Order: sequence, then C-alpha cells, then structure tokens
Amino acid sequence: MKSIYQLIMGLWTCFFWVACSNDLTINPSDQYSENTFWKSSEEAMAALTGCYRVLQDGAGSTWFLETDMITPNGLAYNESNGTDAIARGVHNSLTGLIVSRWEVAYRGIGRTNTFLSKISDVAMDEQLKSRTLGEAKFLRGLYYFYLVDCFGGVPLIVSAPDPETQSQQPRNTKEEVVAQMLQDLAEAAEVLPATYTAAADQGRATRGAALALRARILLYNERWREAAEEAKKVMDLGVYSLFDNYRALFMLENEENQEVIFNVSYQLPRFPNNFDHDIFMLNRPAPTKDLVDAYLMKDGEPITTSTQFNPARPYENRDPRLLQTVNCIGYPYNGQITTPGRVVTTGFGLKKYTSYPDNETIAIVSPNSSQINPILIRYAEVLLTYAEAQNEASGPDASVYTALNSLRQRPSVAMPTVEAGLDQEGMREVIRRERRVELAFEGIYYSDIKRWRIAEKVNNGPVYNHEGAVVSQRTFDAGRDYLWPIPADQVQLNPTLEQNPNWY
Repeated sequence: MKSIYQLIMGLWTCFFWVACSNDLTINPSDQYSENTFWKSSEEAMAALTGCYRVLQDGAGSTWFLETDMITPNGLAYNESNGTDAIARGVHNSLTGLIVSRWEVAYRGIGRTNTFLSKISDVAMDEQLKSRTLGEAKFLRGLYYFYLVDCFGGVPLIVSAPDPETQSQQPRNTKEEVVAQMLQDLAEAAEVLPATYTAAADQGRATRGAALALRARILLYNERWREAAEEAKKVMDLGVYSLFDNYRALFMLENEENQEVIFNVSYQLPRFPNNFDHDIFMLNRPAPTKDLVDAYLMKDGEPITTSTQFNPARPYENRDPRLLQTVNCIGYPYNGQITTPGRVVTTGFGLKKYTSYPDNETIAIVSPNSSQINPILIRYAEVLLTYAEAQNEASGPDASVYTALNSLRQRPSVAMPTVEAGLDQEGMREVIRRERRVELAFEGIYYSDIKRWRIAEKVNNGPVYNHEGAVVSQRTFDAGRDYLWPIPADQVQLNPTLEQNPNWY
C-alpha cells in the first residue's frame, strides 16, 4: 500500500529514466539522482517531461473511454479494471479504476509540485522558465480536476513532498480544491504561449488549454457567467476553429489540427497505446442502442417523431456524426461491410480513435501498436461550454444559437440549425443532446450526467443491443454513486481521510 506521500514521492523514479529532452515523445536512458539534478535547463525540461508522462500512464490514455462505458453511451466487454462493476453499481473502494485514478492523479501532482519547488534555482532562460511554470501549473490543475470530478474534496497538496506534513493530511473541501485549480490555471494562462512553432513542442499546454480547462471547471461548478466568459476568451484567441471533417478529426493523419486544444502524445515504438486493438478487435468499448437512438434524423427531429425514420433501416438519414462515430451492422468499416460477428457486444462498434477508414482496407493493427493521440480538450467542447453557460446565465440569446449551429453546420455534418424561439428549458435540452453526440466517448458524458443530477434517471435499468435484447444492467444509487469511494488503502494509511457518504 502507498500513502499519498509515497505516491507523490514516486516522482524521483521518473527522474531516474527521463532524458534531457524537450520532446514529449522521446524516451530517455540517462540516469539522474536528486543531488545531480536541477543543474541546467535540459534537466529541468526532462523533469517537466516527466510531469506530462503521467498522462500516458492513465489520466489521458484510456480513462476517457472507460468513463463512457459507465454511462448509457457504452458497455464494457471482457474488462478487468472494474469499469463494468461501476456501471452495475457493484464497485467498492478496492475497484481497479477507482484506485488507479487516485494513484495516477497524485503521482502527477507530486511530480508537478516537485518541479514547481525546484525550478526557481535552475540557471536557464527566464522566459522559458516562466513558460515551464505555466505548464506545470496547468498539469497540476488537470490532475486535481480528475480527482475532484470523481471524489469531491481531496487532500490539497501544493508543496514539495514532505512526510511530516503530507502523510496524514485530511481532505480539503471541494471548494478549496476548485479555488486552487482555478488559480493555477489563471496563472498558467498568463505566461503560456498561444501556440508553439517547434515540432518537438507539440502537445504542450497552451494559453488556450488553460483557459478552456478553467471554463470546464467553472461550468461543472455552475458558475455560469464566469464559465461563459472563460470560454469566450478561448473563442477570441483566434487560434482554434472546427475541423471540417468530423470523422477524420480523430485519425492519426490529422493530429494537431486546428480544433485540438490539448491532447496526449503517443509515438511508436517508444510510447504506444492500445486503441486500435481494443476498439476494433475486442469491440471495447461498445456503443449502446441508447446512444445510437440519441442521434437525430437529418431533418433535425428525433427518431420518435421524424417521418424519415425507417425501423427496417434505422441508420439511414441520420445525423452524419452517427456513422462517423459508430460502426453499425451493414455499413462499411476498414473496407468491409460490418457483420454481427464484428460487433458482438451490442451490435455496435466505435470508430473514434482508430486508424481504420470506412471504404479502404488497411492491415489490422497488433496490440500496443497504436499511436493516435487522445484529445482531452477540443474547440467543439469550448463552444458547447459557452452555449450551456450562456443559456443558464442569460437564456438562449443569439450567441448561443451561433455556437451550436457552427457545430451542426460543419461540412461533414450539415444538420439543420437549431429551431428558433426556444425558451431556456428547451435550449437546455438541445444543448445536452448536442454535448452527448458531439463528445461521445471523449470522457465527458459521465461528468455531465452527474453534474446535471440525472444519473439515477438515465443510468438505471437494462442496456439493450441493436435488436432490443437486454445485454446488461445498470444501477446508480443516488445516495452514494455521485462520488466514488476513497481507495481503501488510503483510508487505512491515513485515518484522517473521511470516507465519502454511504461508502465503507
């Protein structure tokens, strides 16, 4: 068992193998100790790379897929980390995904705290030093965001590892941790560049990333006007725009396009991920009928009211994002017509974050041989954040319609614009549906159904496949499941940690 102090001290194991390189995709072999480190800008940049590297360990690699499998969007198949247990409401304080999120996030926090405490003594260009401070503060804010989103208030640690003060530290309130996140991100936004020009700097935090994460946190905490203002700052940077082709947005050849605000860098052969194998070969995650039914018809109406809907051909004349996101039986994927044997879990497969085109055939990617960068923040989310926050703050003014319609009017989507004359409640329904389909399997919807306080309504009951047969069951206890339990070993090692309500 490892306490929080031991988790954050894990930074030094990183320094022993992190190379003196600015490139986030370079795997080092140089060896360092604390006594010989922090002597040059090269070593400082190596330490900063270690702060980013935690994202590849879990925070950005598969978490976004795993959390969608806890929602009505997706179903886990043949998994061992506890995702399906959470979805079925039989998880506990030992469940793998719960334990790993706590451990990975605090590992990242420990690395950034050590970096922030040491960087001032390094002899290096002051402008570069200022930028690296901003990067580390952005990352610390991101790691705390992952914790608060699942656990609520957690121990707030912002200093270098110290067993005397940290091993028995109690939980701070959620409000205190949120305040620190917002402060870190505001300070990061002041010093980070809007863009980078060097190829080796791709994947680093930018001003837009810090502002966009601030906007997300403010939205999640129902600080509507502030959230709209922060999102508008990103929109006004003039750096980002929507990528025309929604399907291609998530493919390897279009990484770092103009819609990407922050992603996690992978590169073969040193740093692969397993997306192609898990998604295509294992049918994990598997989209559900509930998600598929949420996509509108091409006339802008839901399938329950549209005259275009044909139950015998249910995927025709739909919002094009459906077939750009979901692999459906009878439609091409990787140059072949999809059969039930390819999508055995629910009758649906996922296309996002795979290398396979629809109408061409490429070789099957072997396990741990993918290098697609998962996108953690993109411009479409910023537009949706602005639309929701502005609608909640002031009602559906023209700017809300403009933000939503820009998503629907992408050349590859070309859906009807949002109906005029909606009241606040009607617009709220439109925004929530739009978030669900636009951001499906991007790690957003689980947070959404919790913050909207609808999880016990939408995430209880049977899960259906494409034929309407029950393939699983969902259980969400409103008195317990809005927060995950603190991992059991953490409570045992630190008795001052108060467990979340109705968890033992």
